[in-house]
Amino acid sequence: MLKDFVKAAKPEEEQITKEVKQAREKLAVYQMKIKEAKLPVMVIFEGWGSAGKGSVIGRVIRSIDPRFFTVKTMGDPSPQDMRYPFLYRYMKEIPEAGKFVFFDTFWMEEVTGQKMSGEIDEKTYARRVRSINTTERSLTDNGYLVMKFFFHISKKTQKKRLQALLDDKSTAWRVDENDILENKEYKKYLETYDRYLEDTNRSAAPWYIIDASDKKWAELQVLRFLNQGIDTALKNHSLAVPILQNTFRLNKIPLLSEISLADKTISDEEYRKELDRLQKKLRDLHNELYLKKIPVIIAYEGWDAAGKGGNIKRITAALDPRGYEVQPIASPEPHEKARHFLWRFWTRLPKDGHIAIFDRTWYGRVMVERLEGFCSENDWQRAYNEINQFEKELAEWGAVIIKFWVQIDNETQLARFTDRQNTPEKQWKITDEDWRNREKWPQYEQAVDEMLQKTNTSFAPWYILESNDKKYARIKALRIVVEALKKAVEKK
Repeated sequence: MLKDFVKAAKPEEEQITKEVKQAREKLAVYQMKIKEAKLPVMVIFEGWGSAGKGSVIGRVIRSIDPRFFTVKTMGDPSPQDMRYPFLYRYMKEIPEAGKFVFFDTFWMEEVTGQKMSGEIDEKTYARRVRSINTTERSLTDNGYLVMKFFFHISKKTQKKRLQALLDDKSTAWRVDENDILENKEYKKYLETYDRYLEDTNRSAAPWYIIDASDKKWAELQVLRFLNQGIDTALKNHSLAVPILQNTFRLNKIPLLSEISLADKTISDEEYRKELDRLQKKLRDLHNELYLKKIPVIIAYEGWDAAGKGGNIKRITAALDPRGYEVQPIASPEPHEKARHFLWRFWTRLPKDGHIAIFDRTWYGRVMVERLEGFCSENDWQRAYNEINQFEKELAEWGAVIIKFWVQIDNETQLARFTDRQNTPEKQWKITDEDWRNREKWPQYEQAVDEMLQKTNTSFAPWYILESNDKKYARIKALRIVVEALKKAVEKK
């Protein structure tokens, strides 16, 4: 893209000034329309050192209400950032619906910088590019406008600007070793940047190459493309998008109606013995996980009153409280609903060596949100693939992912609901919504079956916990967790 880049005809200075004023006024009008349409906008600025990204951002935002935008400079990942998945620190910063975020560099700088320095090999580079492409596609599919600008200048222009900055004591600090190296090895960097731009140039989130030889001209180019992108996005914002084909290999799993519950019981004596043995093993494994920096994600879904809470308690009882966190997931808060549905789970991930236990998960998208009409049919049908991509990203990071569906039959749920309603100290556990959901048991069972069939992957498998006998389910869960963590520790 950069090698074949042909500069657009630059207008006269007077014409540029006139058009910039008009484009700023247009952007101010669009900003109010963005707010009304609840369109989230990500504007990403990448490019050569001293190409003028920062000054153009400052010019572009002048006409926008500061209550509805933020400017983020990502920079190099910190030691703390390195303890999370590659995408983590970026996904945390995506905007709310109706707002802008302007990024002064984003994931391109990290990936290309690490590729040039040799910190990542070809295989890791390819994986990062794939992650970026699938994530940008997921963002745009979920209603985001992603505008990506690369500020392009020649080696000669860059050298001249760097020297001017160095000659002034008040600006010399803005030039670092990377800028000097980039200019010195301009051709090598050009090849790396060009390859990255080609690899990540997709119709849903294309690259716009900006001739940054003149800063005012660069501003006008950005404003033109930005206004055009917003106009198109506003016109298409409510349209459904194509459902991507699932490319993940899926493992067979039985339908809920095929699962036997009657014979899944355990005696009190065996329960106490196994509970003690397995919790001791889990305690030892937790120490090894921490030392080997292996992250663990345990996800619980299941019928109301199936025993998820008691199951989680028996696992956490064996863990160092400094090394785990239970994430109870309720209905999304307004600031969570205003972002990509996976955002609130990205922000709750554990750092390496730690365990996150989710009581309800991202699968709400294809169950309660689907059945209660909280999202469109296109949204929940698209979510299977988006969830598989999310879990694949976590697995490639090195996380152990264990997903439990806690299964009971209809009669057992009714008995437990009745017991809760008739026992004063348990009444807080039962709500009108629980009774309403019981009426939709067949619809929920159909949705759960589809969920299990479409998301049971080798890297994030589902396990059924037969929980008519809660003690049996607790021991089964502990055995599965111990075995999975043992394999991970031995493999590392």
